[in-house]
Amino acid sequence: MQKTRKEISRESILLQTNICNKLAMHFCAGGKKPLALVDTYGCQQNVSDSECLRGYLSEMGFEFTQDEFKADVIVINTCAIREHAEMRVLGNVGNLNHTKKANPNQIIALCGCMVQQENMSKKIKKSYTAVDFVFGPHDLWRFPELLQRNIQEKCRIFEYTDCESVIAEAVPRVRDGYPKAWVSVMYGCNNFCSYCVVPFVRGRERSRRPEEIVAETKDLVAQGYKDITLLGQNVNSYGKDLDCGIDFSDLLCLINDIPGDFVIRFMTSHPKDAGEKLFRTMAKCEKCARHLHLPAQSGSSRVLAAMNRGYTRGEYLEKINLARSLMPGLVVTTDIIVGFPGETDEEFEETLSLVEQAQYDAMFTFIFSPREGTKAAKMPDDATRQDKQRRFDALIEVSNRISLKKHQDYIGQALRVLVDGEREKGSIDEYTLSGRTNGGRLVHLKGDKELIGSFTQVKIVSCSTWALFGETDI
Repeated sequence: MQKTRKEISRESILLQTNICNKLAMHFCAGGKKPLALVDTYGCQQNVSDSECLRGYLSEMGFEFTQDEFKADVIVINTCAIREHAEMRVLGNVGNLNHTKKANPNQIIALCGCMVQQENMSKKIKKSYTAVDFVFGPHDLWRFPELLQRNIQEKCRIFEYTDCESVIAEAVPRVRDGYPKAWVSVMYGCNNFCSYCVVPFVRGRERSRRPEEIVAETKDLVAQGYKDITLLGQNVNSYGKDLDCGIDFSDLLCLINDIPGDFVIRFMTSHPKDAGEKLFRTMAKCEKCARHLHLPAQSGSSRVLAAMNRGYTRGEYLEKINLARSLMPGLVVTTDIIVGFPGETDEEFEETLSLVEQAQYDAMFTFIFSPREGTKAAKMPDDATRQDKQRRFDALIEVSNRISLKKHQDYIGQALRVLVDGEREKGSIDEYTLSGRTNGGRLVHLKGDKELIGSFTQVKIVSCSTWALFGETDI
């Protein structure tokens, strides 16, 4: 059921920033410069949420560290999409017993999707006593208030609003991804795919006002950001809960009209709602990246129905073909789940054939992970873990073969690349920088650090399965 939309007033956010000022006096007493660590798991929306956490902490006078032993405050922003992510979080939280022992005044907070689940919150309360307070995604805007309560009351706090449809503007933010930036256009999801916990932890769909999104994007462009990704669990649903008559395609046009040299990306686009208007809008908007991430999840229509995806294999392929016909050279990526309950070897072969037909540039592949509270978690499943691993390995083999062939076709081409950072040292150390093509392909290149934040022409000279290698002297 759609819950009432709740827009947090700017006065309420101002009260939170006033609390930040009081906490700054507490943490900075005696001229001390406090340190905070924000550790993020999961999707791009969590990355965006962590920017708000850092924004509040910065208002409190904090600087940031990656050393958990030096941190006065640790905030772990969790993910619930798969069991593996939860186990990683719990393992790392358990290790914080050592930092808490070394610094008993250290404050440890958990937030995000994982702790919005009642079973997980109870588990943390019982077994992870180093954690001082816990809050879900809908209470992130109240982080300063919760931190203040923990300090004043000297007790553990567990706070998670029951999927309230919250929109909070004007929360301070510290970004660290220059020249790339995330802009949330909506929150939550109404689709209830049978395997997915997101609607239960993120709540129902609610869209930000278009004028707020455009204003934020204008500000980012003025600051020099050049790669701006619009975020939503299903961006194609944007605007359905508003009364402004603007849908996601219209929003793309508004952002495309902002003066400046930048690239617009978006994720995620749900296949059941992606259609001709979106593809034609992408084609006519010169700033819109020629990249479409369209999660298929399976190549079997029966499995797709069991997943509650809302489209068939044939309908999905028609959309891919239409998009490519309108945008020649379009880069297409996808998500695939292997081993969904009831999936047979024959149905998995349908997924392999879909991949061969679609010829994805890259894929994000996962073995099914049951999530408590979802319909899929209760479905009978005859396949063994070995069966699923065998299928997964076969899918990876096909994906890598196609991706390598696609990348080989780039060799010799000169591409416009946004250089976005230094590359972590690897086996080919002369390639010191990394960037992205318009289509989102990762490029490692030779060059000076002064190139970071700029578009440059790069000649592709070699490749691997996941990256291109290029030179700027062309």
